[in-house]
Amino acid sequence: MLYRKAIVAIADGLGDRPHPLLDNRTPLEYAKTPNLDRLASKGITGMMDLISSGIPVGTDMGHLILFGYQPHHYPGRGPIEALGIGMDVKPGDIVLRCNFATVDENGVVVDRRAGRIREKTDEIAQAIDGMELEDGVQVYVKPATEHRAVLIMRGGGLSDKISDSDPKAPNDGKPYHQVEALDSSEEAKRTAHLLNLFLKKAHSILSFHPVNVERSEQGKLPANFILTRGAGQVTQLEPIVQQLNFKGSCIAGESTVLGVAQLAGFRTVTDNRMTGNIDTDIELKARLAIEEIANNDLVYVHLKAPDIKGHDNEPFEKARAIELFDRMVGLIVQQLPDNVYLALAADHSTPCEVGEHTGEPVPVLIYGPSIRRDRVQQYNELDCAYGGLGHLSGSEFITTLHGLMGYVKKQGN
Repeated sequence: MLYRKAIVAIADGLGDRPHPLLDNRTPLEYAKTPNLDRLASKGITGMMDLISSGIPVGTDMGHLILFGYQPHHYPGRGPIEALGIGMDVKPGDIVLRCNFATVDENGVVVDRRAGRIREKTDEIAQAIDGMELEDGVQVYVKPATEHRAVLIMRGGGLSDKISDSDPKAPNDGKPYHQVEALDSSEEAKRTAHLLNLFLKKAHSILSFHPVNVERSEQGKLPANFILTRGAGQVTQLEPIVQQLNFKGSCIAGESTVLGVAQLAGFRTVTDNRMTGNIDTDIELKARLAIEEIANNDLVYVHLKAPDIKGHDNEPFEKARAIELFDRMVGLIVQQLPDNVYLALAADHSTPCEVGEHTGEPVPVLIYGPSIRRDRVQQYNELDCAYGGLGHLSGSEFITTLHGLMGYVKKQGN
């Protein structure tokens, strides 16, 4: 068997729809992407639905599939986030993904992201970390990427069958949701009650926290509330690197992606210069990708910025974020070893006009040795629909890459 290596560059939320401000082009069509187009002209392209046509996925599910798992392996967003930021998760813990948010005196959500707060979130989290509730249940909070955080409920008789308090975009201007039990069990009812109790206590503390007082004085939105969603318990999955018997690493500044990578058994590489936004250090990411592939078989390198600009309905900024991705890919190509594939992918579409993930497929590409080149010359949502990979699922795409690398077993005799 001939074994080869691969780097997968992921542009989070890359896919979009034609936008009137961009002359009815998608941000990817509008952006100047000489490196992506050059790879399209020398590789094989296609369109990918992470699960199947029309089904939107979260960043967590999208990356779970891109790392080689099936949708039914999904453990919940909370446990993935906790792994990504290095929290100690124990059996029985209920883990939730959170946002630092701003609510008014009536509990109406003013901003789900507290103005995309990035500074001093560790101080805010520390003020409510370790809070003890009823019957010995404790709550632990740790900040994640930008406005995000992770919350762990620890104690006996808890359940992850609870609803979200987060009203989710575009529902700023509506009250946060009371957490409810999703089944009839006493554990779910108790967990919902305790989490609602925590949210009220945390709001009382955070409303007068010095960081938030200072933010209000500066005309910034205070991070005076915790919105919760994605409750789950850690699932023991066999790491992908063990299943296929190779070594892998992941370069990212986003805790969700790092969490999925850890779940899959990949070494994680991060740095505070990888901000998860448009000011991330692409030169550092490209250099690390080349360094990591020397000692690994499969390396993922991730850019979050296109997704953020899609959520914020900023088509010009999303095009700029895609141009950042193009430059990062160009830097990788300059030093790419001859025996290494370079694949381009996205975890979902985030159209600017919607401001949320949708079910449109995303363009994919594989470049490298012995590739059956197609006739596509540009990397975008329309041209790649004519590519040689055709229209495939996320699992089919990653299996195709694994096959090129030599890690897919022959079926039958």
